[in-house]
Order: sequence, then structure tokens, then C-alpha cells
Amino acid sequence: MYFEKKPNRNLTILIHALGWLIVFISPLLFIPWEFAEHWFDFYWRFFLSQLAVLALFYLNYFYLINKYLFNKQLRKFIVINVVAVFVAATAVLIIDKVLFPMSADFPGPPFKRRWGWVFGFSRDMILYILTAALSVAIKMTARWYQADSQRKDLEKTHAETELKNLKSQLNPHFLFNTLNNIYSLIGFSQERAQEAVHQLSKLLRYVLYDNNPTEVPVRQEIGFIRNYLQLVQLRFSARVEIGFEVVGDNEDLPVAPMLFISLIENAFKHGVSSGHDSFVHIRLDLSDAKRLVFTTENSYFPKDESDRSGSGIGLENLRRRLALIYKQRARFVARKEGNRFLTEIVIEYPATNPNKENQPYDR
Repeated sequence: MYFEKKPNRNLTILIHALGWLIVFISPLLFIPWEFAEHWFDFYWRFFLSQLAVLALFYLNYFYLINKYLFNKQLRKFIVINVVAVFVAATAVLIIDKVLFPMSADFPGPPFKRRWGWVFGFSRDMILYILTAALSVAIKMTARWYQADSQRKDLEKTHAETELKNLKSQLNPHFLFNTLNNIYSLIGFSQERAQEAVHQLSKLLRYVLYDNNPTEVPVRQEIGFIRNYLQLVQLRFSARVEIGFEVVGDNEDLPVAPMLFISLIENAFKHGVSSGHDSFVHIRLDLSDAKRLVFTTENSYFPKDESDRSGSGIGLENLRRRLALIYKQRARFVARKEGNRFLTEIVIEYPATNPNKENQPYDR
């Protein structure tokens, strides 16, 4: 069963009708001069043969291929076609030579005039076999096209479903980490915890309402990141250096919502130590209208195996989302350099990039 949109029925009928019209009319344009006085006899023989061609073509096209070939009954399909070809060639021969013989003898060698029916019969058999093969080729091509269209539709549906699942995993993961930040504030500063809840409400607005489109202007992501960093800074002391730099003004570039938060969370998770000076630097380069570059650089304090906060799901989701949304147009790298850890996302944009009409996020 196929679910894709079928070809226009009227267009298909028109193409078939024009094709057969050309087949039946074309001999009239190429009748040899020596047969000009007997053009009807010449065309009659051709017309009978083409009627058999038409019958064999549609016998296969509408019935035999679907019933036998597509149901893996190849032997029956071949046997029925051999019988049909022989019957058609014999019927044309009987009608042509016995029931309605030609009204005049055409020029040619005596041998050919005497045994011409053998050559005609053999020629018709070959023509009818090729007709059946042509019908199979056309039908198989159409079936392949339908199967390919269905496969692409299923792949698209699967990708969209997977993206929705990834997004549903991403939001709880982000909220889990944010609530951990607020929880750590309650113990030593209720005032800062209240401010953190206020910041969280802004973030929730974006998470729950403003990031539903497939893509949003990158300015919305910038506002989201800034509010997130304000929330995070309430937790850390002055020993943690936090920086966020935006270079360029192409803030209308579209980007998948909440694409960068996993890297930011990862930078704070592995880049901040309570007993050492730490830093998290974030940079978003929008100077090129055809390329977006997002980087994070942080001090590196890897967690031990007992710390499973977040369970690493954020980075795995990020890799999968980039592959599904941008395919070859996106590149993600992460590497350790000494006591620093760096990540980078590069997204390439087509030459023309229509702006998305979305409500800007309130920074």
C-alpha cells in the first residue's frame, strides 16, 4: 500500500493516448513509394499488428504484472505471456492471410512472397515479446518511483518524530540542571534564590512557548543565553570568570531553538571548580551572513564517575539534532587542549536565506 500522492490520472491518460496516436499514425508518413497505390493494404497489416501490441501491453500493464510478477510468480507470468504472444501472432496471421488477404501482390523476390508469412510471424513474435518487456519496464519504473517516494516520506516522518523526541528530552534535561542551580542557592542566600526563580520564569517562557518553530532568529537564542548566564552567575563566586561575546550583526540568521544550551551546560559542568579559579568563555560569530560559528572555551575539571548529573544526554542530543536538521551543512568538534576544553559548532547557510517571521524573545 502506498501513501504518497499519486500521479494525475488525467495526465497519465493523455500521455498514453498521445503515445498510441503517434504509433498508429506514423506509418502513414513513411509508406514506400512502390506501395502508394495500395496504401490501405500496407497500413491494414500494420494496424492489425499494433492492435495486438496495444492489447498485450495493457494486458501486462493492468493485470499480469500486478497479479503474477509483483507477487513473485515469475514462472506463471512467463508462461502466460508466451501463450499470449503466440496467440496474438497467430490471430494476426489468420486475419491477415486468410480472412482479409491483401488485394494485390507486392513486388519482391518469389521466395519472400511465398514464405513471407514466416518472416511476418517471426517478426510479430519478437515485437510482442519486446512489448511485454516494455510494459514490465514501465511498470517496474513506476513502482520503484512510488517505493522511493514512500521511503523518503517515511524517512522524513521518522526524522521529524526523532527531532520531537530529542526536543522533549532536551527541555527536561535543561530544567534539571537549572533547578540544581537554584537548589544550591537556597542553602546560603534566599534572596539570590528568589532572583534565580525570577530568571527561571523568563527561561521557561522561552522553553515552553517561544521555541516551538523549527528555526528561530538567532537573536532569540542570544537573549535566552544571556538570561541563562545571569541565572548561573547567581550561583558562582567571583572566582568564576563568565564571558559571552557576540561578533557581527547578522542576528536574523535562522537556527534551531535551544541548540547551544547543551554546550553551555557542559562547559559549566566540567569547567567550574569550587576550589580553583575557573572560566567559561562563550562566543557567537555572526560576522558572515553565510556562516554561524558558536564556540565555548572553559577550564577543565572533569567530574568523576560518581557524578552523573545530566547523564551526558545533552551532547548526544546535540550531535543527533545537528545531523538531522543540517546534515552536511553543520560541523561539531570538541577537544581538550592542556587544562582547557573547547567546543565549536559551525553552520553553513545557502546563498539566499529568507528571514523567519518570529516574535523576538524578550531579553
